[in-house]
Order: sequence, then C-alpha cells, then structure tokens
Amino acid sequence: MTDGQPRVTVVGLHYAPEHSGNAPYTTGLARYLAAQGMAVTAVVGYPHYPEWQLHPDYLRRRPVEVDQGVTIRRQRHLVPAHPSGRTRVVMESVFAAKAAVQLLRRRSDVVVAVSPVLLSLVPAVLLRRLAGYRLGVWVQDLYGAALAETGLGGGLLTRLTAGLEVALLKRADAVVVIHEVFRRRLVEAGVDPARIEVVPNWSHVTMPAAVDREAVRARLGWGADEVIALHAGNMGVKQGLEGLVDVGRLADERGSRVRVVLLGDGSQRAQLAERGAGIDRLTFIAPLPDGQFESALAAADVLLLHEKPGVVEMSVPSKLTSYFTAGRPVVAATDPRSGAAALMAAAGAGSVAPAGDAAAILDAVEAVVADPAEAVAMGERGRAYAAGHLTSAASLQRYGAWVRELAGGRRVVQPV
Repeated sequence: MTDGQPRVTVVGLHYAPEHSGNAPYTTGLARYLAAQGMAVTAVVGYPHYPEWQLHPDYLRRRPVEVDQGVTIRRQRHLVPAHPSGRTRVVMESVFAAKAAVQLLRRRSDVVVAVSPVLLSLVPAVLLRRLAGYRLGVWVQDLYGAALAETGLGGGLLTRLTAGLEVALLKRADAVVVIHEVFRRRLVEAGVDPARIEVVPNWSHVTMPAAVDREAVRARLGWGADEVIALHAGNMGVKQGLEGLVDVGRLADERGSRVRVVLLGDGSQRAQLAERGAGIDRLTFIAPLPDGQFESALAAADVLLLHEKPGVVEMSVPSKLTSYFTAGRPVVAATDPRSGAAALMAAAGAGSVAPAGDAAAILDAVEAVVADPAEAVAMGERGRAYAAGHLTSAASLQRYGAWVRELAGGRRVVQPV
C-alpha cells in the first residue's frame, strides 16, 4: 500500500488510443482507479486494433508514458498484417512473456488481468504468490466458447483452450464478467459462483447535444430517401458480417430503399469488400474520429448488430452500449439465446432476427422504418436503458469497490 491506497497493475493488450474492442474499458478502469488515488500502472501493448497496423504515432514513441495519472508501460510485440490463429498466439505469447517481467519488477497489491488476452493470465496466475499480489481477472470474452462457436479450433484445441481458461480462472482470487451468460457458463465449468461478480460494460461514447442529421448524411453520401442501416465497429470473424453483405445484395434484388453501411475496420474487411463487389446497396466507410463517429450513429435510420451464426456465449457485443446511447432503433441479428438478445429484450430498443438470414434481417429493418413512431420509441427506450443501467459512473464505482476488496484480502482462492 502507498498512503493507504493500493498499488494496482492492470494487464491488458489493448489501451487508448485504440477506440474499439476492450481498449475503452481497460483505459477507463485504469484512469478511474488513478483518479481515486490508487497508484496505477498499465502494462499494455502498442496500439494496432482494429486496423492490425501499428499506430503511426507510436512507431518511435518511448514505451513509458503517463496518462491521466496512470503510468503506462507498453510492451513491444508482433502485429500480424494478416492475423490468423497462429500469428495471434505468437503475438499474445510475446506480450505475456514481457508482461511477466513487469509483474516481477512491480510491487503490486492487486493485479487486474483483462481477458482477452488469455495467455497473459498464465504468468499473472503463476506469479501471484511469488510477487505477493492479489489477482482479479476481468473477463470480456470467453476463449473456449469462441473457438467452439466460431469453428476456428478443432475439437482437441477447443477442449484444451477451454480447460486452460477455466483452470486459470479457478486460481484467480476473484473474477468479474460482463454478463450473466458468462457467469452461468463459468459456474457450469466449476468456477466458484461466490467469487464471480457480474458488472456490465458501460457506454463509452458521448453523444453531441444536437446532430444535424441531414448535414451528416449529406457529408457521408447518404441519400435523403435512403434507409441507412449502419453497422459500426470491428469487422472480425465473430461478427460474421458476410451476413450483412448478403443483406445489401438482397436489397439490390428487391429494389429496397435500405442501404447497408459497414463502418470500421478489422481482419475480415478485405474479404468482405471482395464479397460485396458490385453490390449497389452496400457501402464501406473507414473508421471515423471521435465526434464524427457519434454523429454517424445518430444520422442512421437503424443500427445493426450481427453475430456469426452459432455465437451464443463467447461474447456480449459492447457496441450495443453505444447504439443504445445514440437513441436509434437497433436490429440485432443474433442467436435468441445469446447475451446480445437478452440485452435487446431488457432494453426494448429494437428487434432480433436470426443471424445469417438476409431476408429476415432486411424484413426487420424495413418493418422498423415502416412505423416511424415506434422506431422513435425504440430509440428512446434504448437511450433510457443506457442512462439507467450502462453508465460509466455506476460500473466504475463497482469496479473500484471490487479492487479495494481484493486489496483488503477479503476474497479467498478456491481450493483446487
């Protein structure tokens, strides 16, 4: 302890200036803990996501910097231009090894390890007794479920990964997950339910007080009479965005007013663009800076979520928190058993359609805009839900209490 305040090390591959994935949450937590007077060090990677290119401002930047009271120690690692399972394992292994060195060098009362990255949990767990810290794991995605539900891993790899994940979580002092779906799966796998807390991700976007929707649409090239169905965020495997490309193709065939807009970047962007070549009712937009991004959300008619068919328990898309804050109706193409579907039902912010079913998704979008009054009501319900349940203040206060409990030693490691 320093002046009665815990010394906290946050370990996570992603941090600002990355603006998607779990980076805003890792950054927000570290800054909040520092603002509460804790001595916070963030052991993180170099910014590269979702473009999978090293951020140009960091080509020659020193690895140590201070961000709103947080001491940042960046660890150099491979950034694969064409990420695959093998290259990502190499990247994560390098980061995990360097993070281990930092954990041995730092005197920490509490280490908060963010998963993903799974491999960085290995040194965090193995070194906790030697280095004398309490370990809390913050689960943003489940690796074992990801391999099983995306089909990226064979049966043996999936079982080994899931087994490693559960073994590591059992050996942590405490675990926090972002949705009840995760908690249920971990309890079924044998993690002590008394040691798992559920704290949802918060909305990390701030909407402008007023948006000139007509001006924004004109700047983005969206026609006044078009129905803009916007997906904003990462273009990776788990999103299965080929399903939305097919919605654009079907809109062409039907002569629909719906235009599918894919805003962002990611490992699958090139393949999606190739698949969508020649589709008139499909547009790709590169990532937008803060301010313009929020305005684009507000200017769309419908906001789209799409998950790869079969994805149920591996993740809960954080983009829904941003969508709800934007106050626009949402069409979520997802499994009805998923965390995303549960969140949609709780918020009443739109409708759910089967993932990968282009006709059902297009029908859902057209049904939303066919009833303008209900579309407005959906958006308002989403905004109200975000204000009541997904604020950063509420979530971060709970995380702050969680860290202080860890520092006070009131959580007990489950016997194994």
